[in-house]
Amino acid sequence: MNYHFKVHEEKTGYWAECLELKGCLTQGDSMEDLKKNMEEALYLYLDEPFGSNAAFPLPDDSIAEAPDLFSLAVDPKQAFSIILRNYRIRNRMTQAAFQHKLGMRNRNSYARLENRANPSLETICRIKTAFPDFPIEKVFHS
Repeated sequence: MNYHFKVHEEKTGYWAECLELKGCLTQGDSMEDLKKNMEEALYLYLDEPFGSNAAFPLPDDSIAEAPDLFSLAVDPKQAFSIILRNYRIRNRMTQAAFQHKLGMRNRNSYARLENRANPSLETICRIKTAFPDFPIEKVFHS
């Protein structure tokens, strides 16, 4: 899963903005600094406390490559959590309803999946069985 940054050059350096995440901005004196700062800005933006109800927009797969665009991959654990939460919300389900449909013992077990858990293959199979259209491939899409 890749988010896209538009890079702007100025006299004193560079700055970049994430096209999908409003307010995710950074700057750098050199292109090398900017790339490091974009990664840090993205992870800080996507980092959230346990139990948060934030649902970040998914990357826009229709954005075409361009010289002033930089594509930044998200760690698969974090990508899985973001996609899972978006999927649940899009289907208008509570965490408790989702947890129940997956046959999980308690809501906290499910909530951990939405907070950068490292799901087992068994858990991924449960999700695909209960929700065949769950887009697991987006976790690894680059």
